[in-house]
Amino acid sequence: MPEEINKEEIFNIVWRACDTFRGAVDPSEYKNYILTMLFIKYMSDLWKDKHDEFKKKYKGDKQRVQRALSRERFIVPDNCDFDYLYSKRDAANIGELINIALDQIEDANKSKLENVFRNIDFNSEPNLGETKERNRRLKHLLDDFSDPKLDLRPSRIGNNDIIGDVYEYLIARFAAGAGKKAGEFYTPSEVSILLAKLLNPKPGDRICDPSCGSGSLLIRVAHEVPDGNFFIAGQESNGSTWSLCRMNMFLHKMDNARIEWCNTISNSKLLEGDTLMKFNIVVANPPFSLDKWGADDADKDRFQRFWRGIPPKSKGDYAFISHMVHIALEKEGKVGVIAPHGVLFRGGSEGKIRQKLIEENMLEAVIGLPANLFYGTGIPTSILIFNKGKKTKDVLFIDASREYQDGKNQNHLRPQDIEKIVKTFNSLKTIDKYSYRAKFNEIKEAEFNLNIPRYVDTFEEEEEIDISAVQKEIDGLEVELVKTRKEMGKYLKELGL
Repeated sequence: MPEEINKEEIFNIVWRACDTFRGAVDPSEYKNYILTMLFIKYMSDLWKDKHDEFKKKYKGDKQRVQRALSRERFIVPDNCDFDYLYSKRDAANIGELINIALDQIEDANKSKLENVFRNIDFNSEPNLGETKERNRRLKHLLDDFSDPKLDLRPSRIGNNDIIGDVYEYLIARFAAGAGKKAGEFYTPSEVSILLAKLLNPKPGDRICDPSCGSGSLLIRVAHEVPDGNFFIAGQESNGSTWSLCRMNMFLHKMDNARIEWCNTISNSKLLEGDTLMKFNIVVANPPFSLDKWGADDADKDRFQRFWRGIPPKSKGDYAFISHMVHIALEKEGKVGVIAPHGVLFRGGSEGKIRQKLIEENMLEAVIGLPANLFYGTGIPTSILIFNKGKKTKDVLFIDASREYQDGKNQNHLRPQDIEKIVKTFNSLKTIDKYSYRAKFNEIKEAEFNLNIPRYVDTFEEEEEIDISAVQKEIDGLEVELVKTRKEMGKYLKELGL
């Protein structure tokens, strides 16, 4: 029987390993080394477990053991596992040895891991310091991961998702310390949960995140499918973040996920033949108002995603929205996108695109979120839900900006906040000072401006003021002030001032 594992203990062991880098290496950089080492440890323990299992099963017959191992999920070549690297922790070229091990692991698992470690260099002087300092850091890193409590063999921890949870925990912690760069790779878990419940994927769905970062949002939406029957795909333009996403998928046992390293707008690689793949569910937290997103070449787009209009050069929000709507399946595809409030009311080409999307009757809901939910930015954000299988012509507006848990550095949506938003969305009901179900003509009369206060009146009437009582209080204060001045004058006279 697998022993009961203290997940918090594992979290703490791995988090302490970060002390090796703190103060000398930026969190946005050292996360790559910590998470990659965790992946190596996971693969090594998995391999060790399988080796012991087959050795016992085939009574030490080496040929049969090797044949069985060759059919396993991952292959770990000799002198590439964590135990070997740990034994070499004092070597003068330990960074190079880790890189060689990663290269060999990639070669042995080409169909799954090709290029996954290409962007991670354990022998990097710019990132890890000169040789002596670099070797010291890597030795400490290996020491930390050798903790006996960090034994990740399935025979010990079972086949639960504990390693995936550890990985997610670390990504969240790194995001909290990465400042503005955090938004490039992580969506806060409660926002991911909210989006997953709003989109409500069903068994058999194809799910896509075209700006997937480290994959947390994509995984959360997939977990909403009750029977695990789904296909997920994503695209990420940052090489290091793409690598983290691939590892994240494996650690969550989503080996069949298709994650492409590419620019979604200029070089999308999720293709079927010559056309873009289509999905039942499309979800994303794209970069807010991305500058230089590719407007100069948008009129030559071979997929014709921008026929409603080309977004401004300095704000790529509607470039991503146009792409997401385009790849949603006709008559049933749903889209959930996180965006800054500017997409709701800005004019020019954005206003024209917004108008056409509303006239096509795809916009289902606009949800205003609290400020300071996201790492790296304090601005309030919104969620737009599009539905190509929409049954009514109404649009639901929800102002959820005032209901949240106030945090020291960041605000959070509580379970009750998420539940209220989802319940209101599913009911399509107008709730005083919280939601409003707007008719198409109302939105048209507002010139397709979707600014939430236009539809949801949150104004609170002030308590009626008793003018005579206030005047009486002022009169009393003035009498007291006269007395005080007389007393002060008396004291000053006594002092000869």
